[in-house]
Amino acid sequence: MFILYGLFSSSVISHNQRFKPTSCTMTSMSQDFYRAKEDFDRTKAGVKGLLDSGVLKIPKIFVHPPENLLHTLSSGTYCLNLKVPVIDLEGVEGGKRAKTVGELRGASESWGIFQLVNHGIPGNILEEMIEGIQLFHEQPREVKMEWYSREHGQQVRFYSNGDLYVSKAINWRDSISCHYADGVLDPNALPGVCRQAIKNYMERIMKLKDTLAELLSEALGLDVDYLAKLDCIKTATLVCHYYPSCPEPDLTLGATKHSDPSFMTILLQDSIGGLQVLHRNQWVDVQPVKGALIVNIGDLMQLITNDKFKSVEHRVLAASIGPRISAACFLYPSTESSSKPYGPIKELLSEQDAPIYRQTNHKEYMARYRAKGQDGTSTLTFFKL
Repeated sequence: MFILYGLFSSSVISHNQRFKPTSCTMTSMSQDFYRAKEDFDRTKAGVKGLLDSGVLKIPKIFVHPPENLLHTLSSGTYCLNLKVPVIDLEGVEGGKRAKTVGELRGASESWGIFQLVNHGIPGNILEEMIEGIQLFHEQPREVKMEWYSREHGQQVRFYSNGDLYVSKAINWRDSISCHYADGVLDPNALPGVCRQAIKNYMERIMKLKDTLAELLSEALGLDVDYLAKLDCIKTATLVCHYYPSCPEPDLTLGATKHSDPSFMTILLQDSIGGLQVLHRNQWVDVQPVKGALIVNIGDLMQLITNDKFKSVEHRVLAASIGPRISAACFLYPSTESSSKPYGPIKELLSEQDAPIYRQTNHKEYMARYRAKGQDGTSTLTFFKL
């Protein structure tokens, strides 16, 4: 049993306390709050370690303000008339292509998210991926902590809350991140317990994202290879989340409201549910569909399409049941294009549709995203003209 030093501090961090404070500027309360985060980080055990230690009440660093928690207790009892679009890719290389492209266009413009079925990835590959993630996160702490790191440059790393020292309230989840620079990661760099599952899954995801790039190019009225030529989805970061059961789920979140700093994200989730998207100012449950993958438009896709495609804001509820498991594959430019300027696509502009955003590059966007943390606001606002 390891000791959880200082995690039950009742302190509250101030609204403007976003970066590591100095002793001369911190109040005693913010010092306690920051120290509680440091102590949590130092355990290298994550949220799973807290649960294993027998906590019955969540530490104050996980308690979210009431405005973040609206509707978390009534999931499934509201917005019953709203449902995230489900798109069938069967026959997309034949006579159904125009119909499917139209459905993708509508979902990307009005929702920014859709569920894909008949996407070509076998069900056993998806199931083994979920099992592999669970196996990794349920290893002994001494094994997992060897992978623990907050260095973004590390190819494979285990951590809890990437914005631990930035966000005011942190989330009830742990993660393992696997970075595929230019689509490549040596399988030997992956943890043995989930190596084969991730390898099999990512081989198929990298093919699926190319198909989606073609279909979304057509949905924008562009040449089928337009997005591929932009070199905007060659690199992938796979983040495998583990949301343990929570003793006080109505006080915290699995993930705060945010949109993704990617061009596109492909998500696999288990059958537990908890993912919600913000649509027409209402939270809508993304109900699990067996064998489906979820695709959402990222901030950078919204930027280059000049708001034609929408980057969806979403969150994950905490729950007393669990663990909930998901795998999010974030798609970014190649290494060579990480500093390449991306702006609104000229073919989508006109006198009536002037550019909404200035040009930026992936490095700059990610720097701004990480510095801000998941505070419920969109990073896109910093790049508006």
